[in-house]
Amino acid sequence: MVKTEREHREDICRVGQLVFQKGWVAANDGNITIRLDAERILATPTGVCKGMMTCDDLIIVDRKGNKISGRAERTSEIAMHTTIYDMRPDIRSVVHAHPPVATGFATAGRSLSMALLPEVIIGLGCVPLAGYGLPGTPELTEPMLPLIPKYDALLMANHGAVCYGEDVYKAYFRMETMEHFARIALVAELLGGAKALPRLEVDKLLDSRTRYGVKAKSSGEPGCPVAAEEAGSDGEDRFYVTRSELIGLVDEALKARGLA
Repeated sequence: MVKTEREHREDICRVGQLVFQKGWVAANDGNITIRLDAERILATPTGVCKGMMTCDDLIIVDRKGNKISGRAERTSEIAMHTTIYDMRPDIRSVVHAHPPVATGFATAGRSLSMALLPEVIIGLGCVPLAGYGLPGTPELTEPMLPLIPKYDALLMANHGAVCYGEDVYKAYFRMETMEHFARIALVAELLGGAKALPRLEVDKLLDSRTRYGVKAKSSGEPGCPVAAEEAGSDGEDRFYVTRSELIGLVDEALKARGLA
């Protein structure tokens, strides 16, 4: 059943509350949009806390990001949303936020690309890292352009993350999956290093996507997600510093300072 504009407004406000309650945004961070039709996009405005929005706070912009209606101003990052809609006709909603653990990976220059969890491999494939671009300028979206057609979730270097889907809840759930994955990957690193699944098992999971209702589109670049064979002979995630390596680095630093 096709939703009314009012229902879409209510959906954005509900997702805004969830994003705020989970601590994925602070103050007025983040933005959410829904493509209403071929020419109109419903969007959160600038300068509004996503957990305190009302339906009447939302604005409507055209496909170029120009405001059509609404009392508030558009976000300076609206071009990121319009770019995703232009490149992905299948996408109806975009959610941008700063989930802390996933954003921590982004600020460390790390993607979430290891083949660690079946649900993530099936649902997202992996989450690549787009290079840094100045917010509010065309530079923000330029590093994302080669990634948008291939992935449904992106990390943004030194910034945050963006996820998109066929409706606003699918976009939100993809971000929830991504942040959950980041938290597990961080714990695995603290325990000595993540163990990736072998390529054979990864391929089985990718082949099973249609069985789970996931569109069988490309999983992205070759080797993404990164399987055990690509991660290292022991199956550890070689993009991480393992516990033993960390201890060795600390010992070397102490010796260099004459403290050990």
